Amino acid sequence: MLPTVNLLDTGKVFLTIMGELILLFIGISFLVALIQRYISKEKIKRILSVPRKGLNSILGAVLGAVTPFCSCSTIPILVGLFKSGAPFCGAISFLMSSPILNPAIIALFLTFFGLKVTLVYAAFTFVFAVVIGIVLDKLGMEKEVKRVTVKGEMQEEITYDKLQGSFWEKNKLVIKSALTDAVGLFRQVFPYLLIGAGIGAFIYGFVPESLIIRVAGKSNLYSVPVAAIIGIPMYIRTETMIPIAQVLVSKGMSYGTVMALIIGGAGASIPELLLLSSIFKKKMVIAFVVSIFVVATITGYVFNIVI
Repeated sequence: MLPTVNLLDTGKVFLTIMGELILLFIGISFLVALIQRYISKEKIKRILSVPRKGLNSILGAVLGAVTPFCSCSTIPILVGLFKSGAPFCGAISFLMSSPILNPAIIALFLTFFGLKVTLVYAAFTFVFAVVIGIVLDKLGMEKEVKRVTVKGEMQEEITYDKLQGSFWEKNKLVIKSALTDAVGLFRQVFPYLLIGAGIGAFIYGFVPESLIIRVAGKSNLYSVPVAAIIGIPMYIRTETMIPIAQVLVSKGMSYGTVMALIIGGAGASIPELLLLSSIFKKKMVIAFVVSIFVVATITGYVFNIVI
């Protein structure tokens, strides 16, 4: 029989997490949809198609950070970048930063972990996205890109530069379209939010702190790379993982272990790797997985030192 006190505490935590997630997610989704209306896929391709090696890698990381496309959108954009002659380093930095550093992730980090953790996370993931783009370019990985085309992808998106009418008419259409997208995305993601809040509440109420501290506390030096390895094959939405991560931290898991798990899970997953294998040769796919593992592991150890 489950203790009544634990059940009540679990229920309260679940309702608190769920309430925060619903309000936060709808607001973030709307802002993200607005960004995607003003920074279209075509605009990204134009910006990154100018050959400026080092600067291009920085621009790629910046654009990836402010345009949180999902894998199904990021991969076609990546193909378009390669076909339009964009420097390899910029395209790879875009690919690296888009899933692990974007407005949704930053807002969730601020809400659940605070400013210091968010700044450290954002700084390290951004720098790594830039560096990995440059390093893979220097290693000659550009030759590991297959000649591919994207078929049947494009349903035309509503973006500001394609609309007709006055300034106010175009912005009204953009806002209406962004709101429709935000509501639609919320409906799709709602089950994942429920799962994340439910798992987080269960861990809070019923998993002993001593167990988490022993397995994934700062004293266990192997917990960070193990978490990165576990995270990479997992298909976890960041919206699901972050509330779980907050509870794990409150129960004694080290920040480093949690960050390694989040970066590994958000940066590479089985569905994404299957998509990437259609445009990269095996050597580049392996290099991508190793890069995500390195980012997750180093960031995790840094967190254990500074937080």
